[in-house]
Amino acid sequence: MALFEVPGWSMPTAPTATPSHSSRKRKRGSGNPDPVKIHTAETNVEKLMQTLEGGGDRPTNKKRKQGKGGRERLGKGKEQDVEEKVEVVREKGQRKGKGKSEGLRGKHDADEPVKKNKGRTTKDLSKEQQRASPPVKKASIPKASSTPGLTTLQAQMKQSLDGARFRWINEELYKSDSKHAHEMMREHSNVYSEYHKGFRHQVQSWPTNPVSHYINTLSTYPPKTVIADLGCGDAALARALVPKGFTVLSFDLVSDDKFVVEADICEKIPLPGSEVTEDEGSRSGEGQVVDVVVCALSLMGTNWPGCVREAWRVLRSGGELKIAEVASRFADVEEFISLISSIGFKLKSKDDSNTHFTLFEFKKIGRKSHFTDSEWEKTLSKGSLLKPCEYKRR
Repeated sequence: MALFEVPGWSMPTAPTATPSHSSRKRKRGSGNPDPVKIHTAETNVEKLMQTLEGGGDRPTNKKRKQGKGGRERLGKGKEQDVEEKVEVVREKGQRKGKGKSEGLRGKHDADEPVKKNKGRTTKDLSKEQQRASPPVKKASIPKASSTPGLTTLQAQMKQSLDGARFRWINEELYKSDSKHAHEMMREHSNVYSEYHKGFRHQVQSWPTNPVSHYINTLSTYPPKTVIADLGCGDAALARALVPKGFTVLSFDLVSDDKFVVEADICEKIPLPGSEVTEDEGSRSGEGQVVDVVVCALSLMGTNWPGCVREAWRVLRSGGELKIAEVASRFADVEEFISLISSIGFKLKSKDDSNTHFTLFEFKKIGRKSHFTDSEWEKTLSKGSLLKPCEYKRR
């Protein structure tokens, strides 16, 4: 009796062996391709690449790396990739004698982008490729700029810089006294031209121009009327009225050697006239020759009340003072009128119908006495009634 034999029981003669995992793996791997065939296929692929890229040049390091990676992938048992490569080699070998045909180039483009050889142009491509490639749009030529030698973009950038420059100069003139502004104009002669160039550009966006208003108004005055234009800028008033027989004396920080006389209008205007003297009957001063004083957007410095005082000094008794200012500058319009009146004027009219500017017309009247230093300092301290024009930062 066998060692484990039990009556009534029976056992098979030999147990069936269960295959191990290792045997299954060996069985799967039994279909690995022949390394010799793999090497031959890879060599043919590399030769074909060399032929397409430049007639037998040696592959670059990048190609070698790609070839090495291909051999590694092939060694991992991807038989399907090998068969496809071999099939490609066979097809390309049949067409090799026909040169670089479109079929080869199209197949190669599908596998990997071809590097463009130096000196090649679209003329070297086949007609079929030129038709297949998308049309190349010609670069649009920018329109000629109004500024000679500048493109449209350069002209726009220059205009932006000019605008920023104008805003900076404008704020300097508003936030400093007239003495500082006069020195700045003397030291930098281009500042004056840059400022008025920007000013002319800004005027184009205004609904109305106060200077144009005064040209129309004063044209109805008697031809021999003497007009003093304080802070005249480009002297537009004189250029328009002098040919009509008016006498227009134009003053600003820089002279143009034609119409404009250089002067600090808040300190001293080079015209005859005097303050109140102690003699009886001289409450309006003496020696004046001016009939009308115009201050069109010219009360700029922090010491602008000095300009009003000088206007009073040079005006004849009963003469007119016309003021135009930006409406947003007034901290208190009634206080502003009171300050002008304290210097020796009486309000005749006020026009605030314009959205941008407010127009005032005053008449010169006599003062009781000359300003003392303390009285004048108190008057100057009220200069904040006109706020400086400031621009939003961009």
